[in-house]
Amino acid sequence: MSEILVVATIKVNDGEADTAIAGLTPIIEKVHEQEGCLSYALHRDINDPNTLVFVERWESQDALNQHVQQPHMAELGALAASIAAEPPQIVFCESLGIGDSAKGTIRG
Repeated sequence: MSEILVVATIKVNDGEADTAIAGLTPIIEKVHEQEGCLSYALHRDINDPNTLVFVERWESQDALNQHVQQPHMAELGALAASIAAEPPQIVFCESLGIGDSAKGTIRG
């Protein structure tokens, strides 16, 4: 089974980005300990500091399925519900690997 890439975007209420990042930090640390997590990185939109973007790499669909069942993901959901200006946008992807093999995929 191939790796799964997830891109999740959360637009937070004005002025709550720093609160969101502080709340997400311990959750991210727990995710990094999960088996099958290849990378799980939080980014901030340069043009909109209230938009946070997770870029995740999972070893397999099974690893991703286990991830979403973890108690800390319920914590993330509760945090997102309290600070999100709109529902999160989540995209699940597999690489097409087009072009240069080193540049055509996202690697950790």
